[in-house]
Amino acid sequence: MNDELRRLGEEYWEYQLEHGPTEALLLGDHRYDDRFEDFSRPAEDAHIAKLRNLAARAEAIDPAPLTADERISRDVLVFDATTNADVEEMRPAELAANHTIGIQAMLPVVVGQLPLLEPAHAAAMPTKYAGMGRAIRQAAERLQHGVAAGRTPMRSTVEKTVAQLDAYLATDPGDDVYLGLRAPAVFTESEETAWRTEMAATVAEHVRPAWAAYRDVLVTDVVPAARPDTTPGVCFLEDGAEWYRRAIRRHTSVDLSAEQIHQIGLDQIASLADEYRALGSVVLGTSDLGDIFDRLRHDEALHFTDGPAIAAASERALAKAKAAMGDWFGRLPQADCLVRETSTGPTAFYYPPATDGSRPGTFFVNTAEPTRWHTFEIEAMAYHEGIPGHHLQLAISGELDGTPEFRKHARITAYAEGWGLYTERLADEMGLYAGPLERIGMLSADSMRAGRLVIDTGVHAMGWTRQQAIDYFVTNSPMTLTTIEGEVDRYIGWPGQALAYMVGRLEIMRYRARAEDVMGKRFDIKGFHDTVLGSGLVPLPTLERMVREWATV
Repeated sequence: MNDELRRLGEEYWEYQLEHGPTEALLLGDHRYDDRFEDFSRPAEDAHIAKLRNLAARAEAIDPAPLTADERISRDVLVFDATTNADVEEMRPAELAANHTIGIQAMLPVVVGQLPLLEPAHAAAMPTKYAGMGRAIRQAAERLQHGVAAGRTPMRSTVEKTVAQLDAYLATDPGDDVYLGLRAPAVFTESEETAWRTEMAATVAEHVRPAWAAYRDVLVTDVVPAARPDTTPGVCFLEDGAEWYRRAIRRHTSVDLSAEQIHQIGLDQIASLADEYRALGSVVLGTSDLGDIFDRLRHDEALHFTDGPAIAAASERALAKAKAAMGDWFGRLPQADCLVRETSTGPTAFYYPPATDGSRPGTFFVNTAEPTRWHTFEIEAMAYHEGIPGHHLQLAISGELDGTPEFRKHARITAYAEGWGLYTERLADEMGLYAGPLERIGMLSADSMRAGRLVIDTGVHAMGWTRQQAIDYFVTNSPMTLTTIEGEVDRYIGWPGQALAYMVGRLEIMRYRARAEDVMGKRFDIKGFHDTVLGSGLVPLPTLERMVREWATV
C-alpha cells in the first residue's frame, strides 16, 4: 500500500479512537477506558481543525498511481473527514436537546454494552463516569451558547427532554440506570460488591448532579428561548440553508438538492400506492388506500401488547434469515446477532460486535410503548437491523482482513442505511416474509423511508411546521400516530440523516440493475453482494465505481 496513505489512515483511526474513547471501549479497545468524550467548544474547534488537516493531506495524494483498494481508502478518508468537519462547523451541539436521540436517551443504552472483561477495565469506570458528568455539564453549556446566539431547538422536544430527566432523577439512586454495567466475570462476589459500591458513589457524586444541572439549564435557559412547533426546521436559522446543504452531502454522499430529494420522495410515495392496493385487496378485502391505512393503523389485533412478544417475533425472523443467507452471500459474518429490548433511544437500532469478539452484534427494539408496534412491521425491521441488513454489513466490515481499520468503522450514512433498506426488499426476493400481511409491513417501512425524503426536506428546506409533517405521514402511511410523532421529532433534531435510507437504497438498486444489464447471464447475486460488502463502508460514488469495475471484469 502507498506508505503515505497507509500512515495517514492509521493516524486517522488512532485519532478517532482517542477522540471517541467510549466508542473505542465498545469496539474492545481498552486504552482509553478511563476517559469520556469532551463536548466543550474548544475541543470541538480542535476536532474540526484535525479533520480538515487529515482531509487535506489525503486529498493531496495523487490518485493516479494508487491501486483500486488504495483509491477506496483515499475516497473514504477525504469524504468522511471533510463532511464530518463540514457539519460540525455548523455547531449542532448548540441545538442538541432532543427526547428521541439526545444523550439522555442514548447513554443508558451504551452503558449496558460496555465490555468490561478484566478488573482493570472495571477499575477505570469511576474515572470515566466522572468524565461523563463533566461532559453532560459541557453539553448544557453548549445549549447556553446556542441560546446566546439565537439558535435553539424546538420547544416541545426540550419540554419532553425535561420530562425524561425528571423521571430519571426521581428514580432510586440505588437502582440508577447508569449502574447497569456488567461486572467482569472474574470478579469474586466481594470484589463485585466493592466495585458496585464505588460506582454508586460516583454516580451519586458526578452523574446525577450533572443531569440535574443539565435539566435546570433546559428549564431556565432553553425552554423560554426555544422555537415553537411552527418553525422547527434549520431553514429558520440564519445559517440554516448552508447547514442543510452540508447535512445532505454528509448523509447522502451524492450531489442532490433538497428540491430534487423532495420530488424523489413524492414519486416513491406515489409508486407505493399500487402495491398497497394489490396487497390490501388480498389481506383486507379493499383497494381503497385511505381504508387500508386506517385499518392497518387502528385494528387492535394488528398491534403488540407486550415487549417480550416483540423480541420473540424479531428472533423468529432472524432465525429464518440466518438459515437462508448462505444462498445469497458468499462471505458470511463470524459474529452472531442477538435481539435486545430497550426502553430508550430510537424505535430500533443496531450495535456492531466488538472487534475482540467480546460482544456480538445486537439490534435493539424500543418496547417502551409496545402497542406502537404493528405485528406486520417486525419482520422488515428485523431484516433491516439484523440479517441480512446491518449485521451482515457491519459485522463483515469489522472482520475484513487487510482493510484499514478506519474503513471498517466509517460512519457513512447512505451506504449503511441504504444497505439496510435494500435488504428489506431483498428479503422479499429471498422468500423470507411469512405472508402478504408481512409484505405489507415491507411497504409500510418503504412509506416511512420515502416519506422521510418529503418531510425532512419539507421541514428543513421548505419551512414546514411539525404538524404539516405529521399530517403528511398520516395521509401517506399506516404508521400509528405515536410512531409518526416520534419519527418527525427525530428528523427535526437530526437534519438530513433521514435522507440516507431511501437515497442509498435507490442508488444500490441502480448499481445492481446496471450490473445485471452488463453481465447478463454472468451476473451472480453472491458476487454482487460480496462486492458491496467487501471493502468496508464507502461513499456511494465510490461504491458505484466498485460495482462497475466488478461487472466489467
